Amino acid sequence: MEERPISDISYYKFIEEGKLMGSRCRECGKIYHPPRHFCEDCFGTDMEWHELKGEGELTTYTCIFVTPPYMAREGYGRDNPYCTGVVTLAEGPRVVARIEGVDAKNPESIKIGMPVKAEFVRGGEGEEARTYLAFRPA
Repeated sequence: MEERPISDISYYKFIEEGKLMGSRCRECGKIYHPPRHFCEDCFGTDMEWHELKGEGELTTYTCIFVTPPYMAREGYGRDNPYCTGVVTLAEGPRVVARIEGVDAKNPESIKIGMPVKAEFVRGGEGEEARTYLAFRPA
């Protein structure tokens, strides 16, 4: 893997490439997501990129019916809510992302603890095109 600085720009480039990346402390092995420049456990600064499996379980979630403008442009709203949640990855870190493939109109059907897998969803066109991280039931 090419050497990239640990930064938001690099992180989002990895997302565009379909890779879920965190950082790992070379001194103690602690893994972080989002990536960090230093280790909160041992205070080391020798960090490296670490590719995450993208597998985990849903820790908590919310279904959103009143949407921000950019989500409304994607067709979400009172009649078409979306779900976002916290996923605890197999490696330990927690990730906040959209939860796809669930019935956001029926939140009771979504189960805490269900296994989920990362996916990279592409949306928009031209300069508006972007890739975002989401999770889907495994």
